[in-house]
Amino acid sequence: MTDRQPGFDTLAIHAGTAPDPATGARQVPIYQTTAYVFRDADHAAKLFNLQEVGYIYSRLTNPTVSALGARVAALEGGAGAVCCSSGHAAQIMALFPLMGPGLNIVASTRLYGGTIQQFTNTIRKFGWSAKFVDTEDLAAVEAAIDDNTRAIFCESIANPGGYITDIQALANIANLKGVPLIVDNTTASPYLCRPIEFGATLVVHSATKYLTGNGTVTGGIVVDSGKFDWSASGKFPSLSEPEPAYHGLAFHPALGSMAFTFHSIAIGLRDLGMTMNPQGAHYTLMGIETLALRMQKHVKNAVQVAEWLEQDPRVEFVTYAGLKSSPYYHRAQMICPEGAGALFTFALKGGYDACVKLIDNVKLFSHVANLGDTRSLIIHSASTTHRQLTPEQQVKAGAAPNVVRVSIGIEDPADIIADLHQALTAANA
Repeated sequence: MTDRQPGFDTLAIHAGTAPDPATGARQVPIYQTTAYVFRDADHAAKLFNLQEVGYIYSRLTNPTVSALGARVAALEGGAGAVCCSSGHAAQIMALFPLMGPGLNIVASTRLYGGTIQQFTNTIRKFGWSAKFVDTEDLAAVEAAIDDNTRAIFCESIANPGGYITDIQALANIANLKGVPLIVDNTTASPYLCRPIEFGATLVVHSATKYLTGNGTVTGGIVVDSGKFDWSASGKFPSLSEPEPAYHGLAFHPALGSMAFTFHSIAIGLRDLGMTMNPQGAHYTLMGIETLALRMQKHVKNAVQVAEWLEQDPRVEFVTYAGLKSSPYYHRAQMICPEGAGALFTFALKGGYDACVKLIDNVKLFSHVANLGDTRSLIIHSASTTHRQLTPEQQVKAGAAPNVVRVSIGIEDPADIIADLHQALTAANA
């Protein structure tokens, strides 16, 4: 189709794949192999020198995994992508080429609890740190950036509250300060939001969620826009200067828009080993084929359920940005024109105890620590996913003790509402 750019639905099925050249297989085969035979010594040397693109060892690259990376990069409008073992691995992979001891990132306070934990404690073991700022306060974001800041990190649709981030405003600050903006797009998926179009440099995904869509595998993906000049400021020597861990190759001068992606493969996956397995990549590729259809149904159901909850006298508030009453409704129309997602929270007037009783009485909903499944999911974040946070952090993250998080599935919406009604009745008995 040389006369036009393929649409999203076409890319979701075809991008990154072609019939297998050896067998003609139409679906991407699962290349369950650890190593690949080189044609000769010169071929092997060129692969290791990054002078030729190909396969060396499956910790680095694998045809099934590469197909997934190419597909998600196409859907996000990026130059390249690297796949890894989980969403949390993707966050470390995104930061790894940028960071060093004594350096920091500025991160939104409205993040998944596990991400806040990773940025608060775990990354300190690498000598990195995070400054948490409410990204609604743009002046505070700008003020938090110092000479040692190497990125701004946010979520497009924040987990758990469904808050919509003003990506373009953060990108403007990032450009002004000469640092990349990293956007976790897990909750939106590229069908609802394409952060690169609003100025993001890197996009990360937990492929475990909507991309796969059926709760079968874990995986992570980092997409690079290919638009950031890693050599301009001298702040990113791993990408701009000769890399001692790769025979002196200067990735950005040599590889341009693909520098970040190739560094993440040649250095990141080689040394950190956060490899995605080919069978998991295969499941995610199949899931993406129906991503548009699923997201349409997810959003349609979420609107109906949120509207019903908003009218229920037992509910204190609903945070869904798809409601016209939401302070983020108009932003959602701009950032997520196809819908505000299917993840949100609601607070119960009965407080913490009512939340626990609600969880214990749902029948159709599954009480799990996941989101983005075809099934409707529910969890009490304050006692589970955000349990390790302080009460103040829980409130800032949208996970107060009286709040329940739901991920609305693609079941019949009347059944979803009926289950919530009976569980609310039991919780308030």
